[in-house]
Amino acid sequence: MNELQIFSYEGKEVRTVEKNSEVWWVLKDVCNALEIGNSRMVADRLDDDEKGVSITDTPGGKQELTVISESGLYNVILLSRKPEAKKFKRWVTHEVLPSIRKYGAYMTQATIDRVLADPDFGIRLLTQLKAEKAKNAELTALVSAKNQQIAEMKPKASYYDVILNCKDAVAISVIAKDYGKSGKWLNKYLHKLGIQFKQGNIWLLYQKYAEKGFTCTKTHSYLASDRTTHSNIHTYWTQKGRIFIYELLKAHGVLPLIEQGMEAEVV
Repeated sequence: MNELQIFSYEGKEVRTVEKNSEVWWVLKDVCNALEIGNSRMVADRLDDDEKGVSITDTPGGKQELTVISESGLYNVILLSRKPEAKKFKRWVTHEVLPSIRKYGAYMTQATIDRVLADPDFGIRLLTQLKAEKAKNAELTALVSAKNQQIAEMKPKASYYDVILNCKDAVAISVIAKDYGKSGKWLNKYLHKLGIQFKQGNIWLLYQKYAEKGFTCTKTHSYLASDRTTHSNIHTYWTQKGRIFIYELLKAHGVLPLIEQGMEAEVV
């Protein structure tokens, strides 16, 4: 279910929702603003990727609304030959979208003036925007982690892989200890070598390595201080991945302690 954001265009209500971090417009409202009578006919003329359905809360309860993407919006505007179309397009392209992309919300001059005149309102608004930004970042990291989980399940394991996967996967800190290093050091070194990248709080393999069975991701749930349940995703290295790291580091002159013949302090 998506939350509606309502704009006002010359006294007419224009509603939007956010889908995949993009603004989608309620088709019925757009047609009303452009004085187009049959919104269903307009929807039929749009491509499938330019339209969709959003389930939203309305005063009358949950309702399915036909929504259109930014590309679909421009196509609808082109369908209208009335003077209102050009004016509406200017409002969208010169006010609404630039404001959303700059501030993370539609900031009219009235809203900006209120922020300047009422610091408490500004704090509440910024707090809300910060929370939304953090939520989007968390969702982005979760999607990336889930994509890696899907990639990890793609390869068909050989007999050698099956043997390796029978052993427990280990955290990066366990592997790093074999080298007298910390997990933080090893993560950064693998990033330097182009093996992995950091998304949010999790390290993920680049695509060329993600499907080789080097890692497995595990989800751990925990109870926050506000008594709500959250989840964290952690990356663990399989024994196959451990051998990969060993061969990779050895090629760069980094040997485990047992092959160095000496002890080293943890960095």
